[in-house]
Amino acid sequence: MLDETEDQPKPAYRRVLLKISGEALMGDQGYGLHPPTVERIAREVKSVHDLGAEICMVIGGGNIFRGLSGSAQGMERTTADYMGMLATVMNALAMQSALEGLGVFTRVISAIRMDEVCEPYIRRRAVRHLEKKRVCIFAAGTGNPYFTTDTAATLRANEMACEAIFKGTKVDGIYDKDPVTNPDAVRFDTISFDDVLTKRLKVMDASAIALARDNNLPIIVFSLDEPGGFRGILAGEGTYTRVQG
Repeated sequence: MLDETEDQPKPAYRRVLLKISGEALMGDQGYGLHPPTVERIAREVKSVHDLGAEICMVIGGGNIFRGLSGSAQGMERTTADYMGMLATVMNALAMQSALEGLGVFTRVISAIRMDEVCEPYIRRRAVRHLEKKRVCIFAAGTGNPYFTTDTAATLRANEMACEAIFKGTKVDGIYDKDPVTNPDAVRFDTISFDDVLTKRLKVMDASAIALARDNNLPIIVFSLDEPGGFRGILAGEGTYTRVQG
């Protein structure tokens, strides 16, 4: 799957969006940020960046605050969702710090204006950052309550003309049942968007899956805990599930 040049191979995808949960940043802790885990993920991103791929990211905020759970405990839903958006900005800044510590130029771009902290979302400016090989981390979701970071990731991936969404999880793809509790679970190599929706497989929320399907944007589900897994897929290898039309 690699196109060889005289200098180095080209990645299988030119521009991708990596979606990870906020929980992925907390390591073995029950909450918050675990700096060594943030740095490990940053190194995975750098390894793909070094291949020449253009990368944007969306990180959830569930390690700090989840709007839906706040609402379930009696908080007004809109306020809870805005708090969740602010949590994603904190995670984005932590990832930016880790990436720039590795020498990767990074921009945090927020859907909610906070100019002293990060850039506002302007599509053409974000595209230009990607063309200059900067990693763009999109924070604060879509800027609207009632939308998840899964939907925000799919929206931004379409706006940035990404060739695929990479969804980093704790398992190496999509299974017909939970592989942690079911040793006989079977992993799908490929699966359709409609099957994900009808089987209610917990890949991304239904709005995000429908938006990806309507725009023919494939979703690659892989293990973020597998060292070199992200880079391996870009190099045409690795274990994953591809969700497609």
